Amino acid sequence: MVGVRKRGEAIRQFILGNIANRPFLDVSKTVAEVFDISRQAVNRHIRKLVDQNLIEISGSSRKPRYNLKPLFLWKHAYLLDGKLEEDRVWRTDIAPYLGELPRNIIDILHYGFTEILNNAIDHSGGVSVIIHVSQTASAVEIGIQDNGEGIFKKIKNALNLLDERESVLELAKGKLTTDPSRHSGEGIFFTSRVFDEFWIMSGGVLFDHVFGKDEDWIHEIGFNAVLGTSVLMSLNIRADRTLKSIFDQFTSGDDFSFSKTVVPVELAQYGNESLMSRSQAKRVLNRIEKFKTVMFDFARVEIIGQAFADEIFRVFANSHPEIELYPINANPDVQAMINRALAVR
Repeated sequence: MVGVRKRGEAIRQFILGNIANRPFLDVSKTVAEVFDISRQAVNRHIRKLVDQNLIEISGSSRKPRYNLKPLFLWKHAYLLDGKLEEDRVWRTDIAPYLGELPRNIIDILHYGFTEILNNAIDHSGGVSVIIHVSQTASAVEIGIQDNGEGIFKKIKNALNLLDERESVLELAKGKLTTDPSRHSGEGIFFTSRVFDEFWIMSGGVLFDHVFGKDEDWIHEIGFNAVLGTSVLMSLNIRADRTLKSIFDQFTSGDDFSFSKTVVPVELAQYGNESLMSRSQAKRVLNRIEKFKTVMFDFARVEIIGQAFADEIFRVFANSHPEIELYPINANPDVQAMINRALAVR
């Protein structure tokens, strides 16, 4: 009987996970195939989840759509008046409503929420912030939106960058702050790596990172489509990772310093242009001297020029021998150009 209960729970958790990721999926067919049970049996599990208030059904009986039902939905606006404290908001307004979640999940939510809200408090230049938190049987989602200058615009102006797209490249590297005397620049980077999905929308640019994937994504959503900065973080409540496991991927030494980074080279491309020039390479290399180990991720980069490769893997490498540089995910054409630069070096 215990085995039957465990299998039933596994089936229902699988249903919840698939609904969370793909609400339009033919759930009955997929679950029946995976667990080798009848569609009628799957429907009994679905009905139990409905009775437990974990999912809701819409659409027709022939083409039902399943959605996870919010167990907790909360939204509030706060003034950025110099008195708002991120730890107090977490402790009094959010944490009490999250229920008995695993310790690692609470720690990740706590870390991400306080880091992002603190950024809004200290850096946004806005007058208010709207926070929403929702929880389903599968995940917790946190949204924080301020009405300030906009994070990508602020980074662009502070670092004298070409445009706001280049701000995303700098953000993806980590150790980026416009106020180094008060912030290390690590909060957004690690928050983006520890949540299942993390995105920042500001102006006409969207930065998106999905857990388990090396790459970051940049999307253009229209000129000044979003005023201020909007951040959304989603975490599966059954994730088994910890904050420490993520920190350990990018830290080293007895001081546990943030010393490793992965640079998504693709983000240096504009439109359909290829990466050919030394100027483009210098943009990729901006602030790289802050790290001890740098991996240049060439995923989806079809070709690079001799000057681009030479600037990174010979000129910069020779002037910074203390920094380890590694190309990853390079196709044969890109790797051949890198090898040429290494040979000359």
